[in-house]
Amino acid sequence: MSLADKLRAARLSQVVADGHTYSIRRPTDAEAVTLAQSSGLELVRQFVAGWDHTELSLGIPGGSGVVVPFDVELWAEWVSDQPQIWGVLADAIIAAYAAHTEKREADAKN
Repeated sequence: MSLADKLRAARLSQVVADGHTYSIRRPTDAEAVTLAQSSGLELVRQFVAGWDHTELSLGIPGGSGVVVPFDVELWAEWVSDQPQIWGVLADAIIAAYAAHTEKREADAKN
């Protein structure tokens, strides 16, 4: 694993939404600049990095119960029809960034 991969991995956390676990990635400060203009769906598409879905839970006809590897294109397609999870995931992404900012500010005071 490269150092860049380690930095990205350090920004990951888990969120449960609608009975499934998703890995979300905290936005970097540079990415956060555009957060205010993003919709919940845009945030979810950009900052979800993993899941525990199977073909069956994705609604694929005749699918198996084996966990499907996370794929950005498949994620964007599937999540577009799942408005019940947009808010939960978007709120978790924003909260992860807010916690990062608060920690940095607290560290700067010490």
